[in-house]
Amino acid sequence: MKLSADLQALSKRLGHRFDRPELLVRAVTHSSRAGINREDNQRLEFLGDRVLGLVMAEALLAVDKTATEGQLAPRFNALVRKETCADVAREIDLGAALKLGRSEMLSGGRRKQALLGDAMEAVIAAVYLDAGFDAAKQLVLRLWGDRIGTVKEDARDAKTALQEWAQARGMPPPAYIEVSRDGPDHAPNFVISVRLENGKSAEAKAGSKRQAEQAAAKALLGTLEESGS
Repeated sequence: MKLSADLQALSKRLGHRFDRPELLVRAVTHSSRAGINREDNQRLEFLGDRVLGLVMAEALLAVDKTATEGQLAPRFNALVRKETCADVAREIDLGAALKLGRSEMLSGGRRKQALLGDAMEAVIAAVYLDAGFDAAKQLVLRLWGDRIGTVKEDARDAKTALQEWAQARGMPPPAYIEVSRDGPDHAPNFVISVRLENGKSAEAKAGSKRQAEQAAAKALLGTLEESGS
């Protein structure tokens, strides 16, 4: 099987030549494009997530031999979460090679965080199945690069950090409120407000509720740090 020009280019960016090129084709095929003769990347995504997790667990143990489990866990979560996978996918322009159905193409699927993150995990699995764990490990370490050594010790997501801040001061969990939603169904924009019992609040806008909540929590944490609260 010969890869198309876009997948040949992606293979070069990955630094891996596939003995089984059909694995790369499957890794970049979204369910909206799958059909009778074409499998989507969901099963590969499942496997790639586990391969990525093992590589990162090993890497973090090697980078810091004195870190406790409590320190390692948030670093691990920061490195394997979907947002990070999507960031790596953007760096190698994985979106340009995605095989999408018409609806996803029209709704900007090549830029969607979830699709990019899923495809990145699927590509890791494709390399693993094509050439084994060592090849997949080297791919991950190369693509994640300095992220592994520089990931912050307290790498919790913003919502978790804000909730722990509130609990440490005897407050109930922060309240998240959907202020507004606009835009078409395939590309909505959400404005979310987060408020603490002490009256402190912040707002943020993003393309999903989860992203907007995280952005609002991050903004409020920044305000709290500036005020020394």
